[in-house]
Amino acid sequence: MGSQNIESNGTSSSRPVFFFDIDNCLYPRSRLTCKLQVHASTREITRPVLGSKVHDMMAELIDEYFARHLGVSQEEATRLHAEYYKNYGLAIEGLVRYHQIDPLEYNAQVDDALPLEGVIKPNPGLRKMLEDIDTSKVKLWLLTNAYVNHARRVIKLLGIEDLFEGLTYCNYSEVPFLCKPQPAMYEKAMKEAEIERPGDCYFVDDSYANCVASQKLGWTTAHLVEEGVPEPETQASQYQIRDLEELRTVYSQFFKTSC
Repeated sequence: MGSQNIESNGTSSSRPVFFFDIDNCLYPRSRLTCKLQVHASTREITRPVLGSKVHDMMAELIDEYFARHLGVSQEEATRLHAEYYKNYGLAIEGLVRYHQIDPLEYNAQVDDALPLEGVIKPNPGLRKMLEDIDTSKVKLWLLTNAYVNHARRVIKLLGIEDLFEGLTYCNYSEVPFLCKPQPAMYEKAMKEAEIERPGDCYFVDDSYANCVASQKLGWTTAHLVEEGVPEPETQASQYQIRDLEELRTVYSQFFKTSC
């Protein structure tokens, strides 16, 4: 179904829902990590080298998968990756659509293969910000284009897996699958979070396209544009923030008054 209940605190299901993206949102894309070193002939990961970023490490592994499984040059792999991401919101969508790639095999060799344990650590500041949200007023829910394995792995590493009531993810086992920014993905999230009115949905995501789409559906949206990332010429949504701490201001109605 592409959803998992994580925790329920017994409060009313009529609460608004605060949807959080995961990758490059709950952890910064600028976080220094390890650059992957790939064997020239086998194309297997041999060891990580310090000095890249989580976002870059993931992109590199995706490009390697494209090159290895499609038999194309690294340059063509990078081009296809960018094209499919732009057109569909998810590189794997193009792989499944045009190259009959097994999405679960892709997930095992890309998302699940990322050495995140050495990269993503518990974030006390993030946890404090989430704990300061009054969950009697709003339900916390995750909305990601990642598969469930990766999503749960990341929030566990961040030390926040107990703070969300549910997770809507891109279900790679169901082809064709839904992903942001397809309107049906947001509708799926609303159904799974048991919320009927778009006006009761609040959202934060680092993707411009995802924020534009959610805003069009009537969600109140904050576009996270991290420090160091160029600001868009046209704002994607009602709010634009540089840091998740700014959610305390833009969605102040949901934070505990003593915070």
